[in-house]
Amino acid sequence: MLGRFRRLYRAFKQTVATRWLPLVWRVCVRVPGLPDLYYCFSSAFRREHRAVLLGKLQHQQDMHDASQAGAEYTLRRNIHRLEKGIISRPRRSVFAADYIGDTVGVYLALANSQDCRDRPLIQWARDVLGKYFDIVGEDARVDPVREKFVAHDSFAIDPTPLLVPYQRDQNPLRIDYEGLAELAWRRRSVRWYLDKPVPRDIIDRAIEVAKLSPSACNRQPFEFRVFDDPKLTQEVADIPGGTKGFSHNFPCVIVIVGDLRAYFSERDRHVIYVDGGLAAMAFQFALEVQGVSSCCINWPDIESREQRMAEALNLDPNQRPIMCLSLGFADPTGQVPYSQKKSLDEIRSYNKK
Repeated sequence: MLGRFRRLYRAFKQTVATRWLPLVWRVCVRVPGLPDLYYCFSSAFRREHRAVLLGKLQHQQDMHDASQAGAEYTLRRNIHRLEKGIISRPRRSVFAADYIGDTVGVYLALANSQDCRDRPLIQWARDVLGKYFDIVGEDARVDPVREKFVAHDSFAIDPTPLLVPYQRDQNPLRIDYEGLAELAWRRRSVRWYLDKPVPRDIIDRAIEVAKLSPSACNRQPFEFRVFDDPKLTQEVADIPGGTKGFSHNFPCVIVIVGDLRAYFSERDRHVIYVDGGLAAMAFQFALEVQGVSSCCINWPDIESREQRMAEALNLDPNQRPIMCLSLGFADPTGQVPYSQKKSLDEIRSYNKK
């Protein structure tokens, strides 16, 4: 009896999924606002909604209390905005007046913090602010902030060179297009590794390259969580889907974690994935040239796995896993998928509307 009931229930669920729900979807996509109503009754975006809103709240709190950890995101964003104003052509005589007060306030709070006084972020901010106040014209909103900044004792430090906008190096690179194309072809998703640990200096050198990747307003809202302890590596490697049958041979696994605390608006909720993805690709190239292979591990938004990862990594609610990577020295007897790529004509168009 119980077995028959289960079969009927499965058949009912199948009918709903294949017949009724598509009808509901067709109606929803035709009427503005109905998709919002539809997802009110779904948990699909629940974790993302909470993470985005919590990140926004914490970002606002950081603005009022620069001692908060996330205040650095505000300083990074605003200093980068100043840099873009400095290099503008033509450059306005007065710019950034609407946010320079907040920027100097956060800078002074962090500069006076014992934890931040000697950090490169503070040096960069000080140098750019110094450059800004040297070139910006007189303005009732800017002048009081200028006086406040110049009076601060850390401004007396004169590092060399100054961390301000500069002329880009035009000398030929040591790698040409053919070399880069060869690297891209060589980098394949490797799933079979030698039982050999990856030296941490190789990983760190690769991350040094990865952090040079472009990031919206230079906020760099991600971090690399590296696991090379065999027990921890196995624990983390088993959380994502798609690793069954080969995760047991991972010498090292990395989780790239994004922080939604970096943003003041929902409009930026996807930036952690863009910035983290850019850094991940540079990281893999940097590993490959050092003889270490890697494999991207997909991270679909599945609540049970999100919860397991959050618990394993002790993530804050505003932090989201972006993707996972395995890495190690490739087993020479192992194979990699061919993975045929789309043709140039399939993925490229010019002036197409």
